[in-house]
Amino acid sequence: MSRRFFRLAVTTFVLSALFVPIASAQPDAPIADPLPTPGASGIGLELTEVARLPESKPVPPPTDSRLKRYNRINYLGEVPDGSGRLFVPDMNGKLYLLDHGVQHVFLDLGAAVGPDFHSHRGLGSGFGFAAFHPDFRRNGKFYTVHTETGSALTSKKPDLPSPADTQVHGVITEWTVSDPAADVFSGTRREILRVGYASFIHGFQEIGFNPTARWWDEDHGLLYLASGDGGIGVSTTVPQDLALPQGKILRIDPAGRNGVNGQYGIPRSNPFVRKAGALGEIYAYGMRDPYRFSWDNGRMFLGHIGEKAVDSVYEVRKGANLGWSEREGLWEFRRGDPSCGVFPLPADDAKYGYTYPVTAFDHNRLASSRPCADSGNALMGGFVYRGAKIPSLRGKYIYGEGVKGLIYYAEEREMRTGRPMAVTREMMVYADGQLTTLKALVNDPNRVDLRFGRDAAGELYVLAKANGKIWKVTGARTFASCRTGHDFVTGTGSARSWAPVTPALWQFPGREVVLAQPGVPRPGPRRPFEYAVLSKGPAFGSMQLDAQVRLDTPVAESNRDVIIVFGYRSDTEFYYAHLSSDNRIYPHNGIFVVNNADRLRLDHQWDAERSVGAAPAVTDTEWHRVRVRHCADSGEIAVYLDGSPHPLMTAVDRTFSSGRVGFGSFDNIGRLRDLRVHGKGVA
Repeated sequence: MSRRFFRLAVTTFVLSALFVPIASAQPDAPIADPLPTPGASGIGLELTEVARLPESKPVPPPTDSRLKRYNRINYLGEVPDGSGRLFVPDMNGKLYLLDHGVQHVFLDLGAAVGPDFHSHRGLGSGFGFAAFHPDFRRNGKFYTVHTETGSALTSKKPDLPSPADTQVHGVITEWTVSDPAADVFSGTRREILRVGYASFIHGFQEIGFNPTARWWDEDHGLLYLASGDGGIGVSTTVPQDLALPQGKILRIDPAGRNGVNGQYGIPRSNPFVRKAGALGEIYAYGMRDPYRFSWDNGRMFLGHIGEKAVDSVYEVRKGANLGWSEREGLWEFRRGDPSCGVFPLPADDAKYGYTYPVTAFDHNRLASSRPCADSGNALMGGFVYRGAKIPSLRGKYIYGEGVKGLIYYAEEREMRTGRPMAVTREMMVYADGQLTTLKALVNDPNRVDLRFGRDAAGELYVLAKANGKIWKVTGARTFASCRTGHDFVTGTGSARSWAPVTPALWQFPGREVVLAQPGVPRPGPRRPFEYAVLSKGPAFGSMQLDAQVRLDTPVAESNRDVIIVFGYRSDTEFYYAHLSSDNRIYPHNGIFVVNNADRLRLDHQWDAERSVGAAPAVTDTEWHRVRVRHCADSGEIAVYLDGSPHPLMTAVDRTFSSGRVGFGSFDNIGRLRDLRVHGKGVA
């Protein structure tokens, strides 16, 4: 077995050990940081603005600032009639159609419901979702979910078991249009199901049909309803109770009549139809806030918003128990625990048969946060890309974190129940050819309220409540993928090829460049103590550097590092990539610029609020392959480790468009070998 293959195999084993849902030997204590922060993918989505929906407000005006958005658009889909029309519900009450760039109100649901329509309290309140029947062109039917309070709480009775102190009703309505091709709704409606919830959060979320089902499949024409726990799963076992509809995914037949109220049917193929005391409507259970689901080749993926620690994506199968409120993600949840954290799984976990996530991210709570305070995170479920226009995205499940507006992906082929979780990575965002962020695009540093959509061709859309805009994903690009030129420098083991700061500290035994003694601080701006600049060959503009590096400082010592210098102009003008065993303080494990002042951190991975950066680059005394790419025109910089196609660190800076490369450290010892630089040489 080659050393490289062995290292990869060990890494894979370690990751697998982290993510396989088996009983843990960890101490029985809250787990402070359940999952690593999603790393950089090096892939950027190109977003093109296609629409901005009208401004809208809840009525009456809300007191919760999170509801005070430009509008509350929360999904985009395509009407399944071949017309190419897109539909967008606004939770404040209206359903819009986008007809090849022309937008208009198709249905004012809030007005149709009247004064009982509730939209001003609770993040999920109002017009929650719309789903068009797969045969809409023929039967003209579509379905909506909305919330009601007011007189509805006393004059209307929920159809399924609901709390005695119900605060809000979730209502499923069937609408039948007179003319499926019409721009504005005209027709009839009927209520098919009403459920009560104990609070204004975690009610009905997405409703929808399986778009991959054909007329001969059991799923064809069946309506899925994602029903949250009403906000009480944190303190009760409601999500585990098969006699209750809260905290479940329900599946009903809108054309049937054997439901409790005679307005819908219970499919005979549902998993609990014959279980005594269970609701036949239940398809799967054990959920807190099952916010968004989608299908890919018959597989149902659910984006599930967690409590205080972990948000997860599940593959939902018939009869599955996702574990809430006994489990959160891959860990045990303990009701009433003052830490509001998660714990290692118990030794007898297998007997419960819980379904565990196929990918996830944790909340990265601040140390200064109160243990049970809202973490400010919310997973927005998305879609596996199967469109034809962006081949590099095919097979990627693209989803995100809604509050901060972060877009993630995991590979669908790795998302398998019962296997190690698929790795989630963060994607970049480009608009008008420029690298940006969704926070910048919506001009709101606090809350993006990101949502996703998809058209019939499988192309993806991004929506934001913060400014009411819709963008289409029109392309994807690889970060720092510029052409670097054809000038090469190799064979750099000789002392004649290098200009060290302090020659007496260096050795050049032939193939290797060795910093044999640690450097010491020098006058001037804060910067690496000791390095050697490659004098052989030209300075480079855009360039790619490949080498192997090793840290010789013993692992037992703290703050170990080596650096790769690039864009070097002078002793106080250069870039460097800091490769460290520590990622918890500002000077470590990042990309920096020295420009006649103390080094300045540039990399996107540094989280100043949490004081943490990219995963530690070098934690041992083995050789590691490192690659640095620098694009002079765009200023894009990417640092890769050990052959990974995904950068460990990324940055954008245009301070220096060219310069020389080098190797060194602050106050440690290490070595470099097999250096190869290619790019565009400059005078």
